Amino acid sequence: MESDELERAYNFLVAKKLTAKKKIDEIFEESKKNNLDFFEVLYKKKVTDEENSIKIKAEFLNIPYIDLKNKVLDVNILKEIPEKAAMFYKFIPFERMGNILKVAMVDPTDIDALDALRFISTKHNLNEKIYIISKDGFNNAVKQYRTFNEELKDVLKNVDRQIVSRGGMFKKQEEEMKVVLEEEAPVSKIVDIIISHAVEGKASDIHIEPTQDELKVRYRLDGALHDSLILPKKISLVVISRVKILANLKIDETRKPQDGRFRFEVKNRVGTDKGVDLRVSTFPTVNGEKVVMRILDTSSDISSLENLGVWQKGLEMINKNISKPFGIILITGPTGSGKSTTLYAILKILNREGVNIVTLEDPVEYYLDGINQSQVQPEIGYTFSSGLRSILRQDPDIIMVGEIRDKETAELATHAALTGHLVLSTLHTNNVIGVIPRLIDMGIEPFLIASSLNVAVGQRLVKKICNFCKEKVKASPAMEKFIRKELEEIPDIYKSNLDLRVDLKLFRGKGCVECKKAGTSGRIGIFEVLSMTPELETVISSKITENEIIKEAKRQEMITMRQDGMIKVLNGLTTIEEVLRATEE
Repeated sequence: MESDELERAYNFLVAKKLTAKKKIDEIFEESKKNNLDFFEVLYKKKVTDEENSIKIKAEFLNIPYIDLKNKVLDVNILKEIPEKAAMFYKFIPFERMGNILKVAMVDPTDIDALDALRFISTKHNLNEKIYIISKDGFNNAVKQYRTFNEELKDVLKNVDRQIVSRGGMFKKQEEEMKVVLEEEAPVSKIVDIIISHAVEGKASDIHIEPTQDELKVRYRLDGALHDSLILPKKISLVVISRVKILANLKIDETRKPQDGRFRFEVKNRVGTDKGVDLRVSTFPTVNGEKVVMRILDTSSDISSLENLGVWQKGLEMINKNISKPFGIILITGPTGSGKSTTLYAILKILNREGVNIVTLEDPVEYYLDGINQSQVQPEIGYTFSSGLRSILRQDPDIIMVGEIRDKETAELATHAALTGHLVLSTLHTNNVIGVIPRLIDMGIEPFLIASSLNVAVGQRLVKKICNFCKEKVKASPAMEKFIRKELEEIPDIYKSNLDLRVDLKLFRGKGCVECKKAGTSGRIGIFEVLSMTPELETVISSKITENEIIKEAKRQEMITMRQDGMIKVLNGLTTIEEVLRATEE
């Protein structure tokens, strides 16, 4: 440290009264004598630990401190600064907000490092925001430059050696092959890498697909499948067999589909453990077995209904009906439309002291403290219907049944609702109007539906526009006409918050590092909510037609999923293309 800066640091520490002045004098003299960083000597003399000494230095320099020891960095952010430059100058990018690149530096007073950083950021049309980081924090963060493909490259070399040394492994008996796959590290490492990167990338599903010439791995992100990597065809058998062993499936049975699941501890790039459940499904194809793994991150936070996209009158109707002591709440939509997430958001509201909540799920997707959660196992006869019979003997106040699939489950759910229980479940219909006809098709008497159903919610998921690269675009005349036509019949309470003047402004994502050039990031729901009313009860008790139900929905001021989507388009949350895709039926 320069003598004047050392003097200032000395005065700063004396004023801070971190330790005795005599000790600070010793640190000052040693720093001056050996030309050392005052704050480095501070922790070497054990006055404080390294991280705290860097925090004190940050306060002295008036530069924000960042701790990256346990933070997983986005590979695309790391690419903003080459690894060699990061290693040489001891700085590392860790976040980007628009054109602001946040960079952590071990020594923010290093002129050469600052010049190099400005050169790199100017080249990429970025402005840098400097943070200070400890050496330990930097060393842990910089390890993350090692990429997915580099990890796999090393492992694949070992797999090749394993296959050669084991004579191919294709002719081995099941028990012998199990031993090989459990003992040998390379195959296990490949599966670990595939799952770990899927979890870090927030994928919902992993597809491992053998083709004629290769083994393809794809991840589903925000509802869309993306190619991730291509592996040699010769290792397809061992990779798929390793997954089957983890899921406790028969590895010598390749002619028929199998289902299983397993718990996996993901050790991310900074060594932090995170547990996820994976639901595994195998399926025989002409090129070999295909494996799909659904990632169930049971540690994820459960969003509120508002964050999921339930707004205004729809939110008001749901909150009113879930406060009732009994009745059925049904969430409807196709597979992958977010029905379970909405149910969990409702359970989060209902989960309070003094109530007994029991769930029957397939699978358990989130773990909730204070709730008794159970998973069905059809292979041993523990189904939704049989499980529901048992739940009714457990003195429940609130019951969640993952899905009403058959007449027996529907009858039991209706009976439970009529005998003083609040029942939450899902149903497969295209929209909320189809809920009542679907229940009648299952054999439930109309008068029982009128007495037991509280509210039905239809939903879909649409991709959200990335907030970092969102831009306004002018709607074409045809698009503007279409939007106005869709919204002309919505109730005035919804129009009050919309800008429906001439020249409608829409939004789109240009594509940036934050959203990996996709223009979208995350998803949001579009909803329609139909409540049971005396008028709807009259419709149900007479000759039921969809037209009559639609008339009653309009009287309730219900907006359709498409109309809700259009409102979210005008609010800049999603695109019209996404809404049309989700509501094309």
